[in-house]
Amino acid sequence: MSTCSRCGAQFGCAMADGTAGPCWCTELPPVVVVPAADGAAACWCPACLKKHIDAQKTSSSDTVGD
Repeated sequence: MSTCSRCGAQFGCAMADGTAGPCWCTELPPVVVVPAADGAAACWCPACLKKHIDAQKTSSSDTVGD
């Protein structure tokens, strides 16, 4: 099990857990790497990553046409 670096929730990550098949996050639109406190890449749980993607979509649509 992995721990979300944003909210602390436990979740499964195929890459970290070493399970077969792609991770659940590969089905989501690509976004920037989530930085950890030490500067390394970190994972967010499905809920936090989906919120982050939605916020990115909202902020980019707010700037279109400015």
